[in-house]
Amino acid sequence: MRRMIPLSRSRESVQLSERSLGVLGGFEPRADADFLLKLSEAAAGRAKIVFEERAPALTAAAQLNILDSIVKLAERGVHTVVMPWYSSHGFLDELQANSPLPIADMLAALRDHVRSHFPTVRRIGVVTSEQLRSQGLFQRYFPCTDFEILYSAAVDGECSVELLRSACADLLEQGAQLIIPGRVGLIAPAQKAGPVGVPVIDPHRVYANYVVAGDFEPPPRPFKLGVVGGVGPAATVDFLRKVVRNTPAHRDQDHLKILVEQNPQIPDRTAHLLGRGPDPTLALYATCKRLQAGQADLIAIPCNTAHAFVELLQPHLDIPIINMLDATVSHVRKSFPGLKDVGLLATTGTLSSGIYHRALQSQGLREVVPPPALQERMMEAIYGPRGIKAGFTSGQCVDDIHAVIDELVSRGVEVVILGCTELPLLFNRGELTSSSGQRVALVDPTEILAERCVYQAMARSPR
Repeated sequence: MRRMIPLSRSRESVQLSERSLGVLGGFEPRADADFLLKLSEAAAGRAKIVFEERAPALTAAAQLNILDSIVKLAERGVHTVVMPWYSSHGFLDELQANSPLPIADMLAALRDHVRSHFPTVRRIGVVTSEQLRSQGLFQRYFPCTDFEILYSAAVDGECSVELLRSACADLLEQGAQLIIPGRVGLIAPAQKAGPVGVPVIDPHRVYANYVVAGDFEPPPRPFKLGVVGGVGPAATVDFLRKVVRNTPAHRDQDHLKILVEQNPQIPDRTAHLLGRGPDPTLALYATCKRLQAGQADLIAIPCNTAHAFVELLQPHLDIPIINMLDATVSHVRKSFPGLKDVGLLATTGTLSSGIYHRALQSQGLREVVPPPALQERMMEAIYGPRGIKAGFTSGQCVDDIHAVIDELVSRGVEVVILGCTELPLLFNRGELTSSSGQRVALVDPTEILAERCVYQAMARSPR
């Protein structure tokens, strides 16, 4: 159930520039009402409040519902999530890591309040339930280096003024200098209990003031790599394997977040460049936009031929496409400083687009490509019925590629770029011995793209 709490003006007159606070309640109705009143007083017309009623609990299913509620609040323009119940802190870190909105931390509000308003207090008494006590929440926020947390007997079930007074007396005997009601159901009784000899914090009041005064930002998002996949499918899997292999990781959580849009229905790039098929530009763009909408920080396209369309796509995107061809040619220039001629194995579409020719020329390198007959054999090795795109990585397709490389070597080539992302599937090493016994270096753009993506992710990931 949702309720809008207007603050001094009608809902219709609220300006979009104002803050909107989304309160998740439903744990104890009376406690919700108490907190909403104090939040409204603290806001005093400076924010609007959206109340989302849920049944907070520590169960996994309840946590899923809470995240769903936060997503809905984000869709409604809420800026900050407010959760005025202690049990949420049992999973607050996980929730915050996956929330689209910042969540104001209730226990952090209490800790900051104690430190600023009671700087000499060290012994803090807490009245709470056995369940909340077992979570160790207060010890986490009030570390033993600065504070000593004292507990009264657990207060479960119905919360009465008499029960609260008894718990406070117990804490006073233990030497408590300040008392915090550690259950939201104890906050209202605490206000009726009267003086108990030491200050008793009002968590709702403290939290409400904290929420209104704060400028909350969500935690830094981990870097997310977006991948235009399916061009082709096997090459995408090969690229992802290389990203994993190049990532300096000691555990699962050290690897990159990757969003893959595996879209084999993108029209064939080479066919279009040769005037034999539909234009893939729109499909490539739509795929990139979906990656952008999925909060990718960088886009990788493990397809050499698709880079003929990158120059058109990039100005319409808010995130960069990493240029595999530029990265590859830069790698060649750096790795082989005295090199002049570079062999290029690529689709006829890539060759006709001139994208590698221009990239190589910019680095003072000359492109050497197969003669027409051998170029046809290479296209057969990639696209033929027993070619790489058909799932073959041995047999005639390998023989065809070796024949092409032999020809390039005979023309003095010592370095060959595997300029189609299917070609690296045929080789497991970075060099090859030609039939004449000469060694030739094989440059794998997919590997270089993976290395560059990992490097950028490491550089841009929050520390």
